[in-house]
Formats: sequence, C-alpha cells, structure tokens
Amino acid sequence: MNHPDIDVEKITRQLEDARAMLIDQSFESKESRATVTLDQTAVGRLSRMDALQGQAMAKAEEDRRQLAIRRIDAALARLDREEFGECLECGEWIAAKRLEWDPTVLKCIDCAD
Repeated sequence: MNHPDIDVEKITRQLEDARAMLIDQSFESKESRATVTLDQTAVGRLSRMDALQGQAMAKAEEDRRQLAIRRIDAALARLDREEFGECLECGEWIAAKRLEWDPTVLKCIDCAD
C-alpha cells in the first residue's frame, strides 16, 4: 500500500515532470560535454584550459542529472509496486511533508541520520 496521506496522482505527475525536465536539460547541454579540441593553433592555452574546465563541470552536472533520473525512476517503480512512502530501513511511513518536498527520499528522518 502506498503512503495513505499522499496524493498518488500528484506525486506521479511531479516525478514525471521532473524527469522530463532533466532529460530536456541533458539534451540541451550535450554540446557542453563534447570533447574539447586540443589544437594549439585554434585555441590558446588558457582558453583551452577554460574549455576543459567547462567540459568537466558539464560532465559533473550530467552525472548529477542522471542520478536524479535514476532516483525518480526508482520512486515511480515504488509507486507502481504500491510501496511508496515506506522507509527502506525501518518500514515505517516517511512523513508526508518530507515526501511532498522530495518524493525520491528512501528513509524516514530518524533512519536518514
């Protein structure tokens, strides 16, 4: 049984919207993560270093996006299995406000410590 104090449809919409937004952002930032050309005649040394740093930051952001997508997928799977809102550690219900704030949380506040 899903958490009795949450609106399953609202949470599902919220998760699906967040997932779609993350996928869009991933697509839009694809060019930022592309390989940086190391042609010394085309780009100066400092500009190339800036480009490499920008690429590294874009890749790190993409890693965070992919983690968020996996967490959203897991939350949607818990909703489908009707296990949404149960703490994975103690089995008690996670506070409804906590789930509304972040529907991907896996543990109640006591077990999260």
